[in-house]
Amino acid sequence: MKLVLASSSPRRLELLGRLGVTPDRIISPDIDEAPRKGELPRDYVLRMAQEKAAAVEREDQEILVAGDTTVAVGRRILGQAGDAAEQRKSMQLISGRRHHVMSAVCVIAADGTARTKLSDSIVKFKRFEAHEIEAYIATGEGQGKAGGYAIQGTAEAFVTWMSGSYSGIMGLPLYETRNLLISAGYPLG
Repeated sequence: MKLVLASSSPRRLELLGRLGVTPDRIISPDIDEAPRKGELPRDYVLRMAQEKAAAVEREDQEILVAGDTTVAVGRRILGQAGDAAEQRKSMQLISGRRHHVMSAVCVIAADGTARTKLSDSIVKFKRFEAHEIEAYIATGEGQGKAGGYAIQGTAEAFVTWMSGSYSGIMGLPLYETRNLLISAGYPLG
């Protein structure tokens, strides 16, 4: 049985490795990741994981894994920070506030059955000083990351409270992923 990872994220590859899983193929899905007008964060992240999974062709006897992670403040979706200005805006918004980090994973079994699970975690950062935001932006860690930060880097030092899945906050909830792989018939210990 072969496994396909539908993601270009090095974090998702690393997290799969924590399950003892090495994908046979890695393909980056090419989809439009723009939220729909009025789309709620939960619906958005589930749709993204499912669309990423559907966008990659599978061969016979292949199981496919796709995931998506988004940061939400209320109903607002904080996308991937494309530049320093977007990252600054995101960090100012989440400064001293609780925010949700939603990670969805979709697994398509060899028979074509697709199953999707959602991990919803809550993170609270300290209230940032302007110089802390600028210093963090200068590290480059949050560039291209949902919400403008990477929890597994120096941003972890700003966390005052957290509830949920640490791996989900990183980008692939391992508990949900493991259970979906097992239900798809992938051999895990």
